[in-house]
Amino acid sequence: MPTVAPISVVRFQANALTERPDLLAVEEPLEIRLGYGPVSERKQRTLAVTMRTPGHDVELALGYLLAEGIIRERADVLSCRHCVQDAQKEGNVIRVELAPTVILDWSLLDRFGYASASCGLCGKTSIEAVRQQGAVPLSADITVSASVIHELSERVRQFQPTFAHTGGIHAAALLLADGTICRVREDIGRHNALDKVVGATFWEEGLPLSQYGLFLSGRIGFELVQKAWMAGISLIVAVGAPSSLAVDLAREANITLIGFARNEQFNVYTNPQRVIS
Repeated sequence: MPTVAPISVVRFQANALTERPDLLAVEEPLEIRLGYGPVSERKQRTLAVTMRTPGHDVELALGYLLAEGIIRERADVLSCRHCVQDAQKEGNVIRVELAPTVILDWSLLDRFGYASASCGLCGKTSIEAVRQQGAVPLSADITVSASVIHELSERVRQFQPTFAHTGGIHAAALLLADGTICRVREDIGRHNALDKVVGATFWEEGLPLSQYGLFLSGRIGFELVQKAWMAGISLIVAVGAPSSLAVDLAREANITLIGFARNEQFNVYTNPQRVIS
């Protein structure tokens, strides 16, 4: 499925109206279905539906399951692929077959159901849910220089072809301490972009992703910090501002949280010891 869609727009410029072609970021629903249970009694159930930009759907699903604590290692996943049996939803259903050893607590998972591309869950109850997943404060000693942080936005932009065409899509990137950009994923939803980049790296390398820092192209909500915590990422740099709950969670997780990283300046909200001059 394409990531951009052509459209004709009427532009008002210099007191004149002109019709011209344009490109929009594609937004489509993705249903994540789970196959689970013992070998003799397999079951199937929809976990969530999220609005996303098509592409890297397998990575998105894996990253989502990681963030929710459903999987922790590659052996937890038997297969992950598009479902071809539902012709009416072609390309928009992904089925993840979990190992029989994976135990699901649907009383916790049913709080999701539908997630938009731009909004995650918020509230103190969500922090409690993270604690219940067994997450502990991170101890990674990654440090990043201020000069690296200053350059991140422009350097990541070079890996954002869909943004270049549309101007309406987010990016998440994993980087090393020296500023090397290791992997970038785009999506109309900030949460999806992060799930994609984490899911891809998890599938290749396993967890934790403690050697990496994380760059986000927008603001920092609670759920983005939650996803980074579950992946073992202890440093987050973002172009936008964090929410109060995001800062609270980053402090509890021992994550360094940096916002407004643009125009040769940035704010460090938690754990500034990981930033060096």
